[in-house]
Amino acid sequence: MANRYPKIVFTEEVMREGMQIESASIPTEDKVELLNALSETGLQNIVVGSFVSPKYTPQMKRIEDVLINFKPKPGVTYLAMIPNERGMERARAFSPPLTLSRGKGLPRTSCHQCDVFTRRNYNRSQMKEMAGWAKTIATAKEKGATEAGIGTNATFGSNFLGDFSVDVTMKFLTKQHELWDAAGIKVTSVSVGDPMGWVHPSKVEEIFTQVKRMWPEVTEFRAHLHNARGMAITSAYAAIKLLDDKDTLRMEGTLGGVGGCPYCGCGQATGMMPTEDFMHMLEGMGIETGVNLDKLIECCWLLERILGRQAWGHVSRAGPRPMRKERLFDANAPFVETLEQAKHFMYGPKLYAGGINPWTEPITSPYLERLEKGQPMFELDGNWPWQEAFFPKVQDVRDAVAASGATEKAAAA
Repeated sequence: MANRYPKIVFTEEVMREGMQIESASIPTEDKVELLNALSETGLQNIVVGSFVSPKYTPQMKRIEDVLINFKPKPGVTYLAMIPNERGMERARAFSPPLTLSRGKGLPRTSCHQCDVFTRRNYNRSQMKEMAGWAKTIATAKEKGATEAGIGTNATFGSNFLGDFSVDVTMKFLTKQHELWDAAGIKVTSVSVGDPMGWVHPSKVEEIFTQVKRMWPEVTEFRAHLHNARGMAITSAYAAIKLLDDKDTLRMEGTLGGVGGCPYCGCGQATGMMPTEDFMHMLEGMGIETGVNLDKLIECCWLLERILGRQAWGHVSRAGPRPMRKERLFDANAPFVETLEQAKHFMYGPKLYAGGINPWTEPITSPYLERLEKGQPMFELDGNWPWQEAFFPKVQDVRDAVAASGATEKAAAA
């Protein structure tokens, strides 16, 4: 039976989430080069930065310069974080190419489950966030909205307050759902967020399971997952496996997995789900991405040059799994030991030329011979290798047992 996966809408966040924790001295021309390169990868949604105060986020001070100098690619949706009306005023000057609303543009209520984090990050309390819910719903009602979204951020836990149970999250969501119900507006979207790296696949699975059971009309799920403790991509996998083809899953990640929030206590270690690793996983699941993984990896190497350090992803180091014959590694390659040599998957054997080669004769294998002849490695309904002389048979075991028994009897005598 064919897999019935949800529609996945992915948004690339390296120009915002990635850059906001890096040096403010990164030249504008480097950011423009990276944004232009990302535009050529097949990614459909790219966040270009944030229209925020440069006082606290100096990395975004020259976002206008980036937008003036980059080359928008037709078919790519360019987005930005716009936290307030002042930011919206600045962003409107660049629309197009900027799209000023995301997704279905539904009215939404949300809050941070961690009151400490929102006070540190936004200088406002959780209580103030929730105080705005009534006005948001009333405005939506006045404008004739028929659908809405609910959600929480810091959904899974807090570096300052500890773990948040699934029951707590569902309580926050239920309270919001009741308010929209009272206004006669159907909730069709649910979002979860994780700025501090507390996400776990078991919690994602349980939350989304409960949402689908309680509110079957919810068909859009959003997950913004940081990767401080390495659980982002496994949590994304859990969401994909749980949802089905009637659902839409909106995910976000960053090239190289870089990023972080200065307010959460983990700095650059917070990271995000690496885009190239996520795309590689989707391809392995048979999900079409429309993304050129080779170009994405080259973007990752460009990012590392710009940052002056290695990023957090994996596929950019070892390469994608070589699924096609022409991408397979040479069985007689010498030792490959360094990260630079490992890039031979992209640049060829010149990167490991002259390496240690301890084999006195070329490596041969009947499997390599079959590969060269275009034959399958394993014949599931045929003889190879199951009926070959080298493949152990039941009679071989019987003979070995009999021989062992005879040896024991001889020793006892």
